[in-house]
Parts: sequence; structure tokens; C-alpha cells
Amino acid sequence: MNEFSYIFLLFLVSSLLLKLWLNKRQMTYVYLHRNNVPKDFKGKIELDAHQKAADYTIAKTQISTLNILISSGLLVFLTLGGVLNILVSISQQYIQHDLWAGTALIIGVFLLSHLIELPLDIYQTFKIEQKFGFNNTTIRQFFKDQCLQIALMLIIGIPVIYGLLWVMSQMGEYWWAFAWLFTIAFTFFMTWLVPTVIAPLFNTFTPLEDDQLKSRIQQLLERCGFNSKGIFVMDGSRRSGHGNAYFTGIGNNKRIVFYDTLLESLDPDEVEAVLAHELGHFKCKHITKQMILSTCMTLVGFALLGWLKQQNWFFDGLYMAQVNDAIALLLFILVSPVFMTFLHPLSSKFQRKFEFEADAFASTVAKPTALVQALVKLYRDNASTLTPDPLYSSYHHSHPPASVRIDHLNSLAKPNN
Repeated sequence: MNEFSYIFLLFLVSSLLLKLWLNKRQMTYVYLHRNNVPKDFKGKIELDAHQKAADYTIAKTQISTLNILISSGLLVFLTLGGVLNILVSISQQYIQHDLWAGTALIIGVFLLSHLIELPLDIYQTFKIEQKFGFNNTTIRQFFKDQCLQIALMLIIGIPVIYGLLWVMSQMGEYWWAFAWLFTIAFTFFMTWLVPTVIAPLFNTFTPLEDDQLKSRIQQLLERCGFNSKGIFVMDGSRRSGHGNAYFTGIGNNKRIVFYDTLLESLDPDEVEAVLAHELGHFKCKHITKQMILSTCMTLVGFALLGWLKQQNWFFDGLYMAQVNDAIALLLFILVSPVFMTFLHPLSSKFQRKFEFEADAFASTVAKPTALVQALVKLYRDNASTLTPDPLYSSYHHSHPPASVRIDHLNSLAKPNN
């Protein structure tokens, strides 16, 4: 072991203990507040619904804890445990071409990780989601989805990884800049492709048929200066009882998607308010800001990888017997999240700021009270806890806690009364 080995272990253990401690805090805090509905929600959410949300949150957090332990253990086995060296030898033994051997290695590790996590996914779906009344998928549908996900991983992942490895080997000293451009181009292409090609492989998207609601939405879009390719309803109830709405696509391929479960739960005023919030992200340029930040972070990441690829201590510290482009790329993908763990609160803080700004915008084009009512229904129907641990929430959650967000919206509504 060298100095980097100890640094890696220090960050890994520290991040592991931090996540486990936060999960423990979350479960304890939620349980202690299980029998009392917060005052802002009294009369709006019944005690049994609040208790269901608490129990559901605790069950999901327990699964999260197990997943953290498994993923951390897998990382140690792959690196310091020498398993990655074995996989490298196998790929090189059966594939003579370096680029194809490297591609097979990276895809193989992704598949291995997916298969190891599969039992937890099965338990989450058919035990936890089923117990709390959210699972609508069948075993057949579940495994059909799994096969489709793996097929897409192979169809899309193989050429992308091969392309990155080719760039790393052929583009000279500044290969990392070309790799960055390649990755950004691929990301934009996938953002354009997913709504019309990939998403329909999993769900059915039908144009919104409610003419009255469609007219209200079109008027809202016109007021906000938002051009959309269409307004669609997704058959989310086919797999889950959870409701949601989102924007997808870029340029002229943007579309608005509502889960059918959400439309069944909310009235037209509330649907309009939820959409107004999403439009707030567009008008406040949050999507653009996030894309710029992601683009910059990707560039920094590739530049760092370009430097690490030349450092023998990086490979020695992770017990690698060989040094090549595929191993460097794979190690960076596996190890970098460990060192990014402590930046999560900063990311969450900015995302929560965006949520407040989107709520503020929504209050100018729709009724703040309607958004409050919609959120209360969504918290209730999705069994979202109303009492998350503050530290856990500040670390993990991109949205403000329910009571904080409702208070903010109520303050926006007062000048309009």
C-alpha cells in the first residue's frame, strides 16, 4: 500500500460512516415524529397517512443502508481486493484487440454491479413498494424491464466506451479535451433522443385528451413563452402508484409529461400550478445553469483523469497490476464518487435554492394556494415524509422539507389575498 491507498481508505471509510450516521439519524427522527402530524398539515393529512409515510421512509432508508454497505464492499473487492485484476486478465485472455478488451472490461464491471444490486431492486419493488401499495408491476414486466435496460446498456454503452478509449489512445497529450467534447455531444444527443425513442420503450405516451385542461396549459405556456412539442400523459400507473410530472428533451424536441396517476389526483388548478413550478425552472434558467455546471465539471473531471493516467501511484495505490487507458477510465469512474461525497450538501443547497425560485415564479402565473394544495396531495399520495431529519435532508434532498416549502409558498400567497 502507498500513501494514496491510505487516502482512498480514509475517504471511503469517512464517507461510509457519514452516510450510515445520516441514515440512522433519518430513521430515528422520522420514527420519533411518527405519531404527530406537523401543525402546517393538521386537517390536511390524516394521522394514518402520516404514519404510513414514516414507515415507508424508514423501510426505504433501511434498504439504502444495505445498498451503501454492498456498494462500498464491492468497491473494495474490485480495487484493493484484486478482483479487478482478475477481470482484466480474463478480458485480455479472450479478446486480443486492446480497445475491445478494455470496452469488455468496463461493460463487464457495470453488468456485475447491476446484477449484484438486482436482489435489492427486487426486494424494493416486490416487498417494500408492494407492502405500501405502490407497486403495480408484475414479475414478468419487472424482468422485461431489466432485460431492456441491459440491452440498452450494451447497445449504447459499447460504442460510447469504445469511442472514449479510442480518443484516449489516438488524440495525443490533450486527448481529455477531445474526450470532453465527445461526451458533451453524446449527452446532448441522448437528451434529444430519449423522449421520442428510448422512453417509449418502457412506457406509453399519449397526447393529453382533456381539452379544457389542455387549453389552460397552452395559455400558461404562452404566458411563459415556452414552446413545447406536445403535452403527453404517461402510463405511470402501469408500474407504480407514485405521481409526477416533468419536462424532457431539448430545442424543438421539448415535451411536457404528466403521470396518469398525478392527473387522477389533482384538479385543474393544481395541475396548472405544478406545471407553473416546472416552467419556473425554465424561466429562471435553472436547466441552463445546471447544464453549464455539468459541462464544466465534466471538463475538470477529464482533465484530472488526464493527469492521473500518468501517475503510477494512482494505479499502485488501488492495487492494479497493469496500467492502460481502460483501467484508468474505470478506476476514475469507480473511485471519484468517494472523493465527491462531501460536496453533496453544496449541490443540494443550490438545488433547493432553485426550487424556492421556481415556486416564487409559479406564484406569479398561477395560484400559490393551488400549488400548496397540490404539494399536500403529492406528499400524501407518494407517502413522502413530512418530518425528515434536518441534517439528512440538507445532505440528500434536492427539495426543501415539506413544512419549509409550504411556509414559503404561504408567504408568497399573502400579498395576493
